[in-house]
Amino acid sequence: MAMRPFTSTIPFSEALRLVVEAAVPMSRTERVALTEAGGRVLAHDLVAATDVPPFNRAAMDGYAVIAADTAGSSASSPRVLRRIDRVFTGQAPRMAVTPGTCIEVATGAPMPDGADAVVMVEDTDQSGEQIGIRAAVSAGLHIGRRGADLKSGDVVVRAGDVISPARVGAIAATGATGVDVFARPSVALLSTGNEIVEPGQPLAPGHIYDINRFTLGAIVERHGGIASSLPIAGDTVDDLSQGLDRALGHDVIVFSGGSSVGERDLILDVLRQRGTIRFHGVAVKPGKPTAFGSIGTTPVFGMPGYPTSCLSNGYMLLVPFLRRVARLPPWTPRTIDAPLARRVTSASGRHQFYTVRLVKGIAEPAFKASGDITSMANADGYFEIDSDVDAVEAGTQVTITLFD
Repeated sequence: MAMRPFTSTIPFSEALRLVVEAAVPMSRTERVALTEAGGRVLAHDLVAATDVPPFNRAAMDGYAVIAADTAGSSASSPRVLRRIDRVFTGQAPRMAVTPGTCIEVATGAPMPDGADAVVMVEDTDQSGEQIGIRAAVSAGLHIGRRGADLKSGDVVVRAGDVISPARVGAIAATGATGVDVFARPSVALLSTGNEIVEPGQPLAPGHIYDINRFTLGAIVERHGGIASSLPIAGDTVDDLSQGLDRALGHDVIVFSGGSSVGERDLILDVLRQRGTIRFHGVAVKPGKPTAFGSIGTTPVFGMPGYPTSCLSNGYMLLVPFLRRVARLPPWTPRTIDAPLARRVTSASGRHQFYTVRLVKGIAEPAFKASGDITSMANADGYFEIDSDVDAVEAGTQVTITLFD
């Protein structure tokens, strides 16, 4: 077997810099219904076309009054007003409040003309149409003013903002049914290798089920992209070329496998023929045989075939790249400090992301091997070991980045 060993690798920090620098934020936009807007990034300022609320409204169940009519009211000496009408939500007041009168109102109902305050029902007594006011109120009390939330012409959500559930509500309050958002980048996922088989198919000797397309797809969907799975490509130049042909037209191409140094690791050769390679080989564990380049203006990631290596660099390199392209804020996973349960060693000269699981506040090593997906599936997170550190002793307090 003809091997083509790595002649050099670049530090992880340099790989990350090159990847992020190459991430061009999406300029393509699309119109989506408000029901589909959550989590999307607004493309243009959204301006309120009307006041919110569009009318003065009662903020309490009670009685709309002229505040001056309640002066001196108390539980021992209530002022008596005559109820002339009742107004519920969704109704327009039919009458105006005049001195000596009041109108019963429900929370959210429009305020009748003439009234400048609401007395809570708890501060009143009723005898027929005679309402005893047992507490004085000041003008403006318990009234939600027109435009108190938004005024016509106010910017409701700004371009570039991620539309949170609360922002969906603010948009809905303006009466808008849809918004213009930046398109989600389309990411072509291509698994390569003669040994890779679609899940659900029988396994012949020496074959394994495809894992990487599914783990990478989950990352893409979680971090702002649209995953597009392509048929598995075999280890021939023709198969790999056809796979890349099918991937062109997407915003990003991510393949796994074929990026190492074996005689059948051919996809780098195909990529060199058709585009450029920015780097091949990262001084990191797991994930050393990782490549990044482009075909024309389309960025191309070459992820390792081993599932843990592939998923690890999916988190470390693809996520920051994809979020920048999708115009999402940087990913800030939660961290927690915990003592390491036992001594772990690290490959000299390679920055390591070491997976652990948390057991009663202790960080138990979870890493098995780069080819074992349970190295991450059974882990709660990872801690980092610098390239110049050979071992981390048991009991060392480590900072764990959680897989949220």
